[in-house]
Amino acid sequence: MNQVELLALYDQEQRYEVTFPGFRREAVGSVVRYVEERPFSDTNFVLHSRLTTDNADAVIQTQIDYFRENGRSFEWKLYTHDTPPDLRQRLEAHGFIIGEEEAIMALDLTQTPDVLLQPVTANVRRLTEPAEVADVVEIEEAVWGDDLSSWGERLTAEMREAPDFLSIYVAYADGKPACAGWLNFSPNSQFASLWGGSTRVEYRQRGLYTAVLAARVQEAISRGYRFLTIDASPMSRPIVTRHGFQLLTLAYECNWKLE
Repeated sequence: MNQVELLALYDQEQRYEVTFPGFRREAVGSVVRYVEERPFSDTNFVLHSRLTTDNADAVIQTQIDYFRENGRSFEWKLYTHDTPPDLRQRLEAHGFIIGEEEAIMALDLTQTPDVLLQPVTANVRRLTEPAEVADVVEIEEAVWGDDLSSWGERLTAEMREAPDFLSIYVAYADGKPACAGWLNFSPNSQFASLWGGSTRVEYRQRGLYTAVLAARVQEAISRGYRFLTIDASPMSRPIVTRHGFQLLTLAYECNWKLE
């Protein structure tokens, strides 16, 4: 499968058809949006769009009106191959704040490098109890410096409500949670996706990121998935590139805030 074919498959299975626990999928005209149904979070987003120069501004405004009327902020996930080519500028003109560039990377699991197939020797555990999500929140807050308690509640709810959709791994060092990452397993898809992948500063350069990555890769293979994707930050992109991930496209989180 060449890159063009893989990107088309990714768009279809991971942007257009995908579903998420706790979210209502709404395919409305030329967009697919997801509305959070849980009361403790306000994570809503447009994940897929097929716009033209003639209808882009009207469709963008329609989505703003929809979320404003429902009292919600939302994200528009913009991919650089989306149309029209000036979609980013149009979103900015409508008041969206453009986030950091993300590299959408994919690994064909039939070509997994040997280093990711070796037994994991670090102290990496797959979490089995929702209460253990506190270890993940501790890591993420230490890395990003934000209050992520509501995000932790959503992750906990997913563990309870959809255990087959989510697998969370934590690497421990010196008896402390040091690195965390998780997997989403989309039903009826060839793709599983990597999320998290954060390591506390004091525990970097110890191979923990790679150990957590290997544990997730091996589970994806054991569950019969063909591809593994990651929305890689500038920090993680060089690491996953060394492990065989290939660039599919670039993306940006474009956020519209309810005033």
